Amino acid sequence: MQISYATGFLTVLAATSLAGCSPMAGMPPLPPPATTQYQLDAGDDLRINAYGLDGFSNNYVVSDKGVISLPLIGDVQSSGRTVDQVQQAIRARLSDKKILVDPVVNVQINQYRPYYVVGEVKKPGEYPFRPGMSVLNAISTAGGYTFRAKTSKVSITRRVDDRSLTATAAEGALIRPGDTIRVYESWF
Repeated sequence: MQISYATGFLTVLAATSLAGCSPMAGMPPLPPPATTQYQLDAGDDLRINAYGLDGFSNNYVVSDKGVISLPLIGDVQSSGRTVDQVQQAIRARLSDKKILVDPVVNVQINQYRPYYVVGEVKKPGEYPFRPGMSVLNAISTAGGYTFRAKTSKVSITRRVDDRSLTATAAEGALIRPGDTIRVYESWF
């Protein structure tokens, strides 16, 4: 009777010790987005049309500095802004420089920056983002979980206000462009 009690005690002690060593121990849950409107960042590919300026209309990628470089008006801050805000900034610049009297500008996202899936998935790597994607959609795109994967929760690393935030997320959580989704190895 003493041996089984000691064995049980050691098993519980080992399990609680390992739970504290989990890479997700103490990690906060993923907070909801501060805004519902998508904010541009480096790597987003934009299609910009300015009616009456054929040479101006083209695809532009937001640079690492967070700007798009446009002919005639130069750099326009884009990182941290919505599509509508960038559109208004371009209109204002074209008007201020007297290039067009009443500019009609259209800005669309041609391609979002990618997201990344790492860890215990069959095909870790970089994948194209589509609006409305959940963690489960992203993991499915990466070939699904490996047999060693901890399927109950994953972590997401995301840039929030110029800092990197890592938090836990359930399979139904929505991802954003630029996110890194990490699937951990199951301990048991």
